[in-house]
Amino acid sequence: MTTTARRMFELLEPICLVTFFADECNEELAALGHRTYWDGYFASRAASLGRVPAEVVHAAFYNFADGEAARHIPSAWETASPEASFAARERGSAASVRRILGEDLAGSPGVERAADLVTKAAQGVPLEGRIMFAGMRAMPVPSDPVARLWHSATMLREHRGDGHIAALVGERIGGTESHVLSALEYGIHPAESFGRIHHLPKKRLAVVMNGLRERGLIDANGRFTDAGRATKQRIEDLTDDLAAAPYESLAPAELDELVVVLEPITAAMAAGGIVMPTRA
Repeated sequence: MTTTARRMFELLEPICLVTFFADECNEELAALGHRTYWDGYFASRAASLGRVPAEVVHAAFYNFADGEAARHIPSAWETASPEASFAARERGSAASVRRILGEDLAGSPGVERAADLVTKAAQGVPLEGRIMFAGMRAMPVPSDPVARLWHSATMLREHRGDGHIAALVGERIGGTESHVLSALEYGIHPAESFGRIHHLPKKRLAVVMNGLRERGLIDANGRFTDAGRATKQRIEDLTDDLAAAPYESLAPAELDELVVVLEPITAAMAAGGIVMPTRA
């Protein structure tokens, strides 16, 4: 059964994904002087935390290999301040959403209502234990409806992400290991070819895969065992449970309305090529 939190994730995630897959955000960050995609990614996503050291970014992001954050933080902030990088990310992301939705839908009452309800959900839950969510929620909420929808959807994405990290820690699944499990869930084999980890040294990946084999989570061929699939499912179920609180802060009628106004927005994002990966 699809939970409310899972359904809202499916509806909101494409709005957030423009940050990573559409051109406008990258162009805005490049215009600041960030030389690579990853310089802009680390600088703009971590910006809401302030000028924290790479160790803090590594801990908060969780799923990057040792040393990856340090290749970009704090050097990327010598190129542009956290404030400028955050503003460029938001500006470019909102421009992508607006372009994909088209003038009529982007300017519709449905988008404005969706922005209002998503913002209400994001502002209605505690901050404790939610580092990335707290950073996003400390940033000013835009007045423009499209920018506000992206901003608040991203707040909820970070809220869910913080809970997902808690679920991973509870199952003793590290950052690189989490990518292996996700790759297998998406039907990618060998898992080492997954785009998020394929660049890592082969010896490092071999250690990760061997560790998962020793725990009985993958078999000799690098595929899920029953125990591994059950572990992945427990992580996803707990992630959904921990992501539910924002939607519980909405009245039932508001939640129903939010689904109705988001559905055409998500459909338009999918038609524009912004889609979530699907499970195998």
